Amino acid sequence: MKSLTKSGPESIIFVFFTNLSEVYMKVDSDFLVIGSGIAGLSFALQAAKHGRVAMVTKREISESATNYAQGGIASVYSQEDTFDAHVEDTLVAGAGICHEDVVRMVVEEGPTIIRNLIDWGVKFTTSGDGYDLTREGGHSQRRILHADDVTGREIERALVAAARQNPNIEIYEHHIGIDLITEAKIMRKRLKPNRCMGAHVLDINRGVVKTFSARITLLATGGAGKVYLYTCNPDVATGDGVAMAYRAGATIANMEFMQFHPTTLFHPHAKSFLISEAVRGEGAILKRRDGTPFMEKYHHLKDLAPRDIVARAIDNEMKTSGDDCVYLDITHKEPEYVRNRFPNIYQTCLEYGLDMTREPLPVVPAAHYLCGGVAVDGNGETDVQHLYAIGEVAFTGLHGANRLASNSLLEAAVFAGRAYQHAIEQFAGCSFDYPEIPEWDSSTATNSDEMVVVSQNWDEIRRFMWNYVGIVRSDKRLERARRRIRLIQEEIEDYYWNFIVTSDLVELRNIATVAELIIRCAQVRKESRGLHYTIDHPERDDVHWKKDTFIKKHF
Repeated sequence: MKSLTKSGPESIIFVFFTNLSEVYMKVDSDFLVIGSGIAGLSFALQAAKHGRVAMVTKREISESATNYAQGGIASVYSQEDTFDAHVEDTLVAGAGICHEDVVRMVVEEGPTIIRNLIDWGVKFTTSGDGYDLTREGGHSQRRILHADDVTGREIERALVAAARQNPNIEIYEHHIGIDLITEAKIMRKRLKPNRCMGAHVLDINRGVVKTFSARITLLATGGAGKVYLYTCNPDVATGDGVAMAYRAGATIANMEFMQFHPTTLFHPHAKSFLISEAVRGEGAILKRRDGTPFMEKYHHLKDLAPRDIVARAIDNEMKTSGDDCVYLDITHKEPEYVRNRFPNIYQTCLEYGLDMTREPLPVVPAAHYLCGGVAVDGNGETDVQHLYAIGEVAFTGLHGANRLASNSLLEAAVFAGRAYQHAIEQFAGCSFDYPEIPEWDSSTATNSDEMVVVSQNWDEIRRFMWNYVGIVRSDKRLERARRRIRLIQEEIEDYYWNFIVTSDLVELRNIATVAELIIRCAQVRKESRGLHYTIDHPERDDVHWKKDTFIKKHF
């Protein structure tokens, strides 16, 4: 055996055997960022001022939930609006369990965050002498800054451009995190407190598992919409960060609160195309097939009611009528206004043969946003030392039982700044020697010739999660789901340790873990609140359940 090493940020060790050539790579950095949406990029751009950043993203860098966000980012930005009004709207949407101190902190930091994004090159839509502010469901004022109807794409464009130009940020595309590396895992014993030291990461294109070690590890992996059969999330949203953090011993919270976006385009050739809530914010009306509006019987805000109420209303209308969808009608607005305000939505619908200026759009709910996640403090740090989580992967206390529209991009950017500031303090106060971490051992694994096991389990999880743990739940449905996920996880674990790791297998393992966490949290909460609605406990119970649901792995 012969080895060659190269010094620098990437320590690459080439190992040659008589009949085998494999590459083992160890990447040492100051900050390891897993995920490349607004959360990960915002943190990386700030952290790069203080050290080397390794950014891991499992597709191209721009393929994130941020890139698909249409509506905008909420912030108090007009003289007619107030912090108190934004706080109150968030608390009402969150159905009684938002953490008010966190809500106020996020809201009050909003204007600073907007200025930071503008400084990084984000170009929001203007109107007259200022920015064009729109309104979405649950908001009492116009406070949504947007870039036409492709706000996320514009934010991602600007931040990616800035990251690519930064010499201290090394981007690893087509890399997927497998598991976090902790001190307890290396030493093979229980440790309190435990400390994160990096992650094992699969280079998808080369099929090589790499070891990334870092002083600070940040999870910014987004949500878990792909756990459900119908979702408007991108394919990358498989709950990787939540699953990895749970396996590493971090506390997870409020997984029962999965937000279903009320209006996803219903079309056989549309892959879960989202119709932004801003369309209803600008006057669109939800109607039955016969043209009858129905939201007025569900909420006094009608079509601008919070998302959980609108999603349940649509679900009920579909079940009552037997129809496959309902309709979103904005044809009463001037066609030129609609085309100019929603150019991307208008053009995309035209490609599917639908002209939203002339006909109502068929829509259905779909899994959209995870309001729970990895429990963090006000700085985005988990209860595993040196491990942070921000963005949709995290539970901060902001959203409560239901996220207020367009608060998600705001939360991600605010906590990116707070995590950065706190991490720098940790960074300055600790010595760090890059540890000797055992390399990934795949010596006994073989290539699988039965990938049908992966595809079958993937499909089954997503279907029973939709049917049993969806918009409306029951005790029996949840128990059926719990039994199924146990059996599937046994199959996955057996498969996982016997065959060479692939990205499909990593994602399957993660969606199974996240599905289990959603089911367990949903079974614990014996009431209906926000996004969690069960026919066996249909009322909200503020006496016993005005609190969060926490879950932690027992080793």
